[in-house]
Amino acid sequence: MLQQTQVDRVVPKYKQFLKKYPTLKALAAARVRDVIRIWYPLGYNIRPRRLHAIARESVAQYGGTLPNDEATLRSFKGIGAYTAGAVLSFAFGRRAAILDTNVARVMYRVFVGAGDPRSHALRRHLWKLSEGLLPRRHVFDFNQGLMDFGATVCTARRPQCRPCPLAHICRTGPIDGRLAGQRKK
Repeated sequence: MLQQTQVDRVVPKYKQFLKKYPTLKALAAARVRDVIRIWYPLGYNIRPRRLHAIARESVAQYGGTLPNDEATLRSFKGIGAYTAGAVLSFAFGRRAAILDTNVARVMYRVFVGAGDPRSHALRRHLWKLSEGLLPRRHVFDFNQGLMDFGATVCTARRPQCRPCPLAHICRTGPIDGRLAGQRKK
């Protein structure tokens, strides 16, 4: 639900969704149009369809339990590297890297600072950075903190560079409200 959707919009829908579908078995047994109806205001209506299909497959093939290995998770339609990493890290407490928009922005600004952050080569580099920075323990806290840091301090439009604890190593330097890469000349 949080993919490209703000937390404040998701929380009420998330609560409603979990009340109606507290288990994968309950979700799998639902009619897909009912699942879409609850999800509706969040947009990206392919996501509830895919989530429903994942629930059905999990019930049919894995006894109603979501698999906890990356290869199996990524075999589900709609689960890519980021979602698999997030599920492994947040749901199973496993050591798994994530690279959502906020994390990618932090990694790019702090460790790279030049080039097109949307390029495939740079994206692969950012994934390697994310994997290499993972601590041995407390991965959930690290990943959540990195996501929150990108959402609240190292923001896309008005980053808070002055109080930033990473400012002294940041490759983009103080941005003072300008987008990364648009520093004064």
